[in-house]
Amino acid sequence: MALPDVQANNPEIKINLTRVGVTDVKKLVEVARSGKRPIIFISTFNIFVDLPADIKGANLSRNFEAIDEVLEEATSAPVYEIEELCGEVAKRLLERHEYASRAEVDMKSEYVIKRKTPVTQMNCQETIDIFADATVERGSEVIKVIGAEVLGITACPCAQEIMRDKAKTELKNLKVKKATIDKFLERVPMATHNQRGRGFISVGVNCDGVDVSLDRIIKIIHHSMSSELFELLKRSDEAYVVEQAHLNPAFVEDCVRDMAMRVVNEFKELPDNSVITIKQINEESIHRHNAFAERVATMGELRKELGVN
Repeated sequence: MALPDVQANNPEIKINLTRVGVTDVKKLVEVARSGKRPIIFISTFNIFVDLPADIKGANLSRNFEAIDEVLEEATSAPVYEIEELCGEVAKRLLERHEYASRAEVDMKSEYVIKRKTPVTQMNCQETIDIFADATVERGSEVIKVIGAEVLGITACPCAQEIMRDKAKTELKNLKVKKATIDKFLERVPMATHNQRGRGFISVGVNCDGVDVSLDRIIKIIHHSMSSELFELLKRSDEAYVVEQAHLNPAFVEDCVRDMAMRVVNEFKELPDNSVITIKQINEESIHRHNAFAERVATMGELRKELGVN
């Protein structure tokens, strides 16, 4: 005896729903790497399809079937990128939800990378928030996005210039020669207030065969702030990090512009229609608010603005 399929009934109120699905689905994802040990992620998925007006509810068990099937197949692949994983799940969703015209999958994980402190070269780790998502409309190419958010330090240029002027005035009052003052200020960066910065880059592509390396994205974000953060710091490492941050003061806007230039120079293989999203949030230390800057553009637009072919 067949069980009733209540979801297939007509709803009382007939309107289309943009997204119906499941959220916060936790799965163990193993990403194989050529010549290296696989990376294991504990990942959180959100999985959606659209729902037409004449269907009461989506069959959500099909979402779980799609993701489990793809993950099982992925374990035997030599390399499997997380945005490709999301794209494959999205395509399987449309196969299972024959009434849907659009499917969307997003995934978030923590990626632990090994690092060395800048002076003592001690081993330490850093946790990076990574994410991927894929959207596909029936009959169209999958749009895949991959990105990361990285913590760093920024030092305020404005407050530093104020302190620099104050130091110059005090040194003059102490009868220090101008040449000595200039040499001192060149060698010793002035105090300023700092922020913990959150740099964010995502790259969206709608074609196959384009590999966007997470490690390259992470490296760009690391180098776009005043200094990197380290979980473990001996005194000499701490002095180095503080000095580097104050030698490279940066506004929140500077970080976004620097990331944009680095993305254009690093990812020469990306097509012009790739969508680049760059954000920086600086968590202020002497204000109650945070500073924010963002740029969303195609790779072609950025190349044109920056004069890079």
